[in-house]
This record gives sequence, structure tokens and C-alpha cells, in this order.
Amino acid sequence: MPFFTIRTMTFALAVPLLAWTMAYAQAQDTASSKTPVLGGTFSYAVAQEPTTLVSFLDTKTDNRNVSAKITEGLLRYDLDFKPQPLLATEWQISDDGLRYTFRLREGVQFHDGTDFSSVDVRYSILKQKELGPRGRITFANVRDVELPDAHTAVIVLDKPAPYLINALSSAETPIVPAARYGDADPLAHPNTNQPIGTGPFVFKEWVKGSHVVLDKNPNYWRDGYPYLDRVIFRFVKNAASISAAIEAGEVNGALNVAIADIDRLAQNPALAVDDTYDAFLNNALFLEFNHNNPILANEQVRQAIAYAFDRHFIADSLYYKRAQVVNSPIPAILVDYYDDSTFQYTLDIAKANALLDEAGYPRKGKQPRFDLKLSFLPSADFKRASEYIRASLNRVGIKVEIVDGDLPTFLNRVYKARSFDLNLNGMGRLFDPTVGVQRMYWSDAIRNPTPWVNAAHYNNPRVDALFTAASVETDAGKRAAQFKEIQHIVGRELPVLPLVTSPSALQVYQKRVHNLNNSVDLTAGDWSDLWLEAQ
Repeated sequence: MPFFTIRTMTFALAVPLLAWTMAYAQAQDTASSKTPVLGGTFSYAVAQEPTTLVSFLDTKTDNRNVSAKITEGLLRYDLDFKPQPLLATEWQISDDGLRYTFRLREGVQFHDGTDFSSVDVRYSILKQKELGPRGRITFANVRDVELPDAHTAVIVLDKPAPYLINALSSAETPIVPAARYGDADPLAHPNTNQPIGTGPFVFKEWVKGSHVVLDKNPNYWRDGYPYLDRVIFRFVKNAASISAAIEAGEVNGALNVAIADIDRLAQNPALAVDDTYDAFLNNALFLEFNHNNPILANEQVRQAIAYAFDRHFIADSLYYKRAQVVNSPIPAILVDYYDDSTFQYTLDIAKANALLDEAGYPRKGKQPRFDLKLSFLPSADFKRASEYIRASLNRVGIKVEIVDGDLPTFLNRVYKARSFDLNLNGMGRLFDPTVGVQRMYWSDAIRNPTPWVNAAHYNNPRVDALFTAASVETDAGKRAAQFKEIQHIVGRELPVLPLVTSPSALQVYQKRVHNLNNSVDLTAGDWSDLWLEAQ
């Protein structure tokens, strides 16, 4: 059987994706008319510091963005999400969908001079299956990874996984050096903070609270790349300070710029704005209800809260019309699976009050119906959204206390201590509902708590069963029906309320920067093609 690639999903050519395709093509046309310049340092400001520099077992967005420059995956994906060669040069999928055979690139070395081989692929895949917050779902059906030789790896499944071929990017499934990890605990291994990979850039230093420096890999397997000599990620917590830094020319590019500043920065002749929609992560804001709280275990209370505030206000006013209201946990771009019929929760104060009364929580004079604690993923934008939600719920008699803290505090509060009632979270819905959406509802997380998985502690056996069936279903029509039934159930029961898309990939950069994005996952590309035009 010849080696080939397959595509396992259908995208809607929505305006954001079409605009992305056009913008990307225009950028490539512009760049191709000029000769790339070798050398230089690309300085990039971000608000959130990573928790680890390799997204091996922690796929948080900030980790992915740095990791993909250092550590590579088997495949890269083009604008249509079609797999392209990276560490794998060829691949074959058996007719029954149970064997994925990858021919690996020869002559590739890790940054410490050791050879890359199929052993590294086996270790990386199986550890993701065992310990990865998304890998436990993505690779749930993987039985083993066979190694016919040093440059062939065969992923063997017990059941089909129709989404698997789209989960092998550098940021999502990085291939790490097995020999370096050995038998040690990978979650506590030095490679998490001082990573060694096969990518275009080599880790130089990480000064906590300040910056990460990556240097050019002089032995990169892709001859002539990268163009840059050095990359510096600068951590600037204040969004306004990030705006000031890019405006003053102190950095060449920036993520997490204050959204209120975007229109002004777009008028700067030296700068450009990239607001491409991230069709890999499909990030969105969600309000999660802690089902361990007896009040929030009541479906009517959750629905009342959904009617108590205006999601359009969040999109238009708090995000300056650079976000869209989300009416399903499944991204609308996955057109075959999308169904928003049960998520039409519009602002309706009268309905919210009536539902709260019916639920057994009537108003008692000026006293609140009940008190709730609202946690939020650390971010200036999330904090503003939390303040709006608090004010809105106050109008229907719900007193809300906002609890703040850094990322470690947030993760402990939500996934370990569970000392929250409402949680404003950012979640990547990803390229397939099995990988990105299932984890929001998967009851396994109640028994096996894992960051970014089912903070609500929702438990519906029918939803679990539908997700399990969809994860192995190869008939496109049946799989779509399964996902639509899930949306009908969780839209009514509302363990999690979708709010708005997150403009998390919005970047501002100097116009002398070329080829800022070189893959479908945008900020988690590898920057091997990026170059700086001389000033």
C-alpha cells in the first residue's frame, strides 16, 4: 500500500478562515519578492510566562508557543489542516484504521548530539497516553508503538481514532529524547525547564520573571534554516506595557497586547496586526459551574445565571468586537459536527429571576439569594469579564466574590482544592471534539483529577458513552449525529456555559518581520522561516 495522508474533518470556510488564507498568502507573496536576511534577534513580548518550556505533558498555550521552536512533532499542518512532513517524511494508515506507520527523517539529531530515532517516538506517544491532559484522550486507543527499525514507528490501536492524524504537531505531541528521560518521572524532569529537542532553536537560558533566550540550531536538519540567530521571549505582565513596548520599538513582535490599543497600533505605519483566527486551538472562554456545590447542581440555577448577563457585551465591549459569541462547545468551523440549537442563552433578567425563584431561592428583601465565589484564569481580560459577570449576577440577587491569584494558585484552587463555585476559564476546543471538547465533560476527571479536564465535575453517563462511541466511529454521518446529541444534552443541562471566542493569537509586529506564522497553529509555529528586514 502506498504511503499517503488523509484528512478527517470538514471545515466551514467561514470569514475568519478565508481572511486568514488571504492574509497568509499575501504575506508569502510579499516575502517572496525579497531575499530573506540571515541573522538578527527576534524579540517577542508576551504576558504569561510558561510553566514549562516543553509542551510534552502540559499543553498550556504559553508552553506550546515556546516549546514548538525547540521540540518538533511528527507532522506539520497547512492552511487546510492537511498533514505535511516534519520528523516523519511518509506515513501510511491501514484500511481498518488500527495501524499508523511513520517513516522517520534520517540524520536528525537532538541538540545534545544524540540521534533521533523511533525509540523517541515510542516513548513520547506512550507517556502522552499515560500522563498527558489531552494525550490521555488522544491516545486512549493506542495499544503500543512498534519499532521495526530505527527510522520506522508504527502506532498500533485497539480501536480506530479518526482524529489521531491531526494531533501530531510539534506543540500538541512533541517528540522528546527518550534516553534523556530514562526511567525518571517526566513531570519533574530537568528537560521541562532546560529542554533538548530537534527543532530550529536551542534553549539558552530562562530567567524566571524576565525572559527566555533561544539560539539558532547550527545543526538543524533543514539546511539553511532558521534565518534568525536568536529569539527572545520577554515576559511583560501588564498588557498596556506590552503595547508600549511594541509601539516604542523595544520588541519586534507582541502577543497579549491590550485589546483597547489595537486600533491605534494598527494605524502605526511601522506596525501590522495579525488577528488570524486560530483554527487549531479554537480557544474560547467558558463559565464552569462547580457541581459539588448543591446550589449549582440545580440545572435551573445554571440556566438562570446564563440568562443573567449578555455575552454579546463581553464580545463587543470587553473585547472591542474582536471576539464572537460562542453558542456551542464545538467550534462552528467544524461544520459537520456543529449544532447550536440549545445554546441560545440571551440576556433575559425576568427569566433569570423566575428560574431562581422556581429553583427555591427567592429574594428575601435586600439580602442576596445566595453567595458564590468566582475564580478566573489569570489575565487582565478575564478579570474584566469576571467583574462584568459579578455586576450582572448582583442584579438578580446573587452575591459574587471574585477570587484572584497567579496561575499555580488558580490550578490548585480549581483542580485540587476545588475551592470555587464559578470558574471563568479559557479552553482550546481544538481540531476535533474528541480531543478538545470531551475533556470539558469527561467524568473520568472526577476520579483522576487533571488540569484543564472537567473542572465542573459534571457526570452524565450518556454523554460519556456518546463521546466514547464518537472517539472510534469511522462513519462520518454517525459520528456527526453523536456529537450533535451531546450538544443537545449539555446545552440543556449546562455544566459549562460557552461565552466568546478568545483572541489569544492576536499579534502586533513590525512590518520588517516576515513569515511570522508558518503553520495552522499560528503562534505555536517554529519560526524557522521568520526573518527580519534590515532597518
